[in-house]
Amino acid sequence: MIWKKSKQPADSQQDAAAAPKKGGAAAFAKKNWKWLVPVAIVVLAGGWWLLKPKSAKPANVDTSYTEAAPETRDVSNTLSGTGTLKPANTYSVKSLVSGKVLTGSFEEGDIVEEGTVLYTVDSSDATTKVEQAAITLQQAQRSYDKTADRQYVRAEVAGVVSSLKVNKGDEVKSGQEVAVVRDSSKMNLVLEFPAADAANFSVGQTAEVTLDGTFEVLPGTITSVTGTDALSTGNLLTRTVTLSVSNAGGLTTAQAATATVNGVSSIAAANFQYQAERTLTALSSGTVTAINVREGGSVNKDDIILTLSGEDLTESIQSASETLRGAELSMQNMQDAMDNYTITSPISGTIIEKNAKVGDALSTGSDLCTIYDLSYLEMTINVDELQVSSLKVGQSVQVTADAVKDKTYEGVVTRVSMKGDTSGGTTTYPVTVRIDETDGLRPGMNANAEIVVAQAKNALTVPNAAIVRGNYVLVRQDSPSAVNADASMSAPEGYVYVKVKTGVSDDNYTQVTSGLSESDTIAYDPSSVSSDSYYDYGSGGYDDMGGGELEDAGNAADLTEGGEETLPEETENGEAPAADAEEPADGIDPTEAGAVVVD
Repeated sequence: MIWKKSKQPADSQQDAAAAPKKGGAAAFAKKNWKWLVPVAIVVLAGGWWLLKPKSAKPANVDTSYTEAAPETRDVSNTLSGTGTLKPANTYSVKSLVSGKVLTGSFEEGDIVEEGTVLYTVDSSDATTKVEQAAITLQQAQRSYDKTADRQYVRAEVAGVVSSLKVNKGDEVKSGQEVAVVRDSSKMNLVLEFPAADAANFSVGQTAEVTLDGTFEVLPGTITSVTGTDALSTGNLLTRTVTLSVSNAGGLTTAQAATATVNGVSSIAAANFQYQAERTLTALSSGTVTAINVREGGSVNKDDIILTLSGEDLTESIQSASETLRGAELSMQNMQDAMDNYTITSPISGTIIEKNAKVGDALSTGSDLCTIYDLSYLEMTINVDELQVSSLKVGQSVQVTADAVKDKTYEGVVTRVSMKGDTSGGTTTYPVTVRIDETDGLRPGMNANAEIVVAQAKNALTVPNAAIVRGNYVLVRQDSPSAVNADASMSAPEGYVYVKVKTGVSDDNYTQVTSGLSESDTIAYDPSSVSSDSYYDYGSGGYDDMGGGELEDAGNAADLTEGGEETLPEETENGEAPAADAEEPADGIDPTEAGAVVVD
């Protein structure tokens, strides 16, 4: 702000001074001059203080620059975080059953393998339930088999289908005769013999069978003899003897015959009978959907002769099947429950806590023990959203623990979460680090992780403070790279600004990938950047980032350290002195801010 005084002609001032004041001001002043003088002094002093130019510093204050040459060194950009060590896996063993603990011989600190028996629990009640479930399953199985078999008509004996009474597509009712099966490979002959003689006969004894009409004699075998006597016609006591005779094909039930056993003849002749003959009936109502054996065909026992189908039959079979399946599941559940009475270790690890002992009464859900898998340890660090993109699975990590002095552990990034946590306007992402070498480390310890996100070997570097104004470096005018000076940039006398491309940065140095050589001499203000606050957000190949954006504002402030903004004094003509005028910081000529002082 420029302060201007209003000027009046001298005679006008004299007239104003000579003019009488209303109310007798002159007389009042003359009368009270003793106390008015101190007041006037205070007022004048205050006005001078308010109107004087505000100048905190002289306009020209020297800025101290340090000259140096770019140096070759290794540069790495690291990210640090802290976390708590956790085991690779934690398992809390709980009881799935109730009962009394019978065994539990392990102790805290013991190392167990997966499958090792930890506890056994009294299972007497469960055993009874398993037996009951087994009986129910057997009953359900029989019921299903019987129901399912109702859709078939089976041969009850081996033989020949002598009669088939239905055709495919016929509707039949439950109990209806559908076929006859006969076994004619052997024929039975039932004869009466005198009781006194038959009492001496035995099963398996041979006999001579004489056919009526042809008088052909065939061998026979006694298959049975009644044990009691019977009174036959003529008041003769007799016993019934059954003979079996092989049938070559010519014997029928129309053929009659007599027999002789040990010279004793039967009292009378009798007709042959089939060894086995069954009339088959349908076990359920339905439609004949298949005929497997035609009339005259041979069958074995239990062969399916025909098949039936129907809605009622299907529903019955389905119901029986569901009942059977329910019984199977119940049995399986009981068997699984039995397995729960023997409690084994779910993982290989170390017993951390033992909460149950022999004799304890358990309820379902009781805590039994806690097992840690200590084959490796893990820690989680929370990484800022601006930095997480530089991390990936597989990156190496240097881990240290406060509890283990002077030792560094090798770790590796195993997970970079895609889900962040936002708090206070800042989002962080969990990053999991695995440590395989765990000697000296314990779960629960606090650990520090340092991750190398970018590094450059044998890189040409300059101090971080040398990167100014969006990736510019101040170079001495006689340096080889001065030929690439940016003419639009005002520089101190003897120096020029050269634009560079940057790479990896650490707390102190920044890699220069192009724009400088080792033969150059650079100049920088070492106080413009604090080494403990510098951070490069890039991860290699930064080009125009590389810390330049972070340093730009600070450099601009440094360039204005030649003096703070002041209120220039006014001149007699109302204009400010040229020496006190300043330009905005972005447009300042560094030569006007102060001379260059080289250390």
